[in-house]
Amino acid sequence: MLATIPATLSLFHATPPPRTREELSSGAWVLRGFALDVATDLLAEVERIAAVSPFRHLVTPGGKTMSVAMTNCGAVGWFSDRRGYRYTEVDPETGRAWPPIPDLFADLARRAASAGGFADYTPDVCLINRYEVGTRLTLHRDHDEHDRRAPIVSVSLGLPATFRWGGLARADRERRIPLAHGDVVVWGGPSRMRYHGVLPIKDDVHPLTGNRRFNLTFRVAR
Repeated sequence: MLATIPATLSLFHATPPPRTREELSSGAWVLRGFALDVATDLLAEVERIAAVSPFRHLVTPGGKTMSVAMTNCGAVGWFSDRRGYRYTEVDPETGRAWPPIPDLFADLARRAASAGGFADYTPDVCLINRYEVGTRLTLHRDHDEHDRRAPIVSVSLGLPATFRWGGLARADRERRIPLAHGDVVVWGGPSRMRYHGVLPIKDDVHPLTGNRRFNLTFRVAR
């Protein structure tokens, strides 16, 4: 999963962005470079999780196959097939419990949530998305969780992406936010149910992940 790429191929990626905090809307923040210090270790944990619950391309209730590959860790995992979207305590493809959330993941999610104004954050699930060049995440909002005000913490690793940040209605005007390796987005409270997505990933090479992007999305599902 991790790529061995000569550093000379991408000086751009070797330069860390400034550590800044940008407000997207009430209760929503971009934390630039927040995960950079632990990014390599995060990717190593992703490999260990995928060895237990492999990445897969889920099927939507309408029968379409998602272009983004996914796995999970935590007390539950998010899943989709022709029966619908839902959280499950067991990985339907392995018949075993999802891998637990690593301490490193939980600590990062807690610190990021706190930086966004949400104290005492304890996620019980982490969705892990793997993007190839050209894949995208359509505009949507996350509504399968019981607590719809607890924040979502989203960590970008690898190739850059353009984050679509919409409003509380699908037709609302959206903003497009560039996200780099190590950036974290936190949104909750009044912004928790905003629509969001990811534009198609552009062709590029990252020193740690090659031509892939990984995203860790922490939620409180139950």
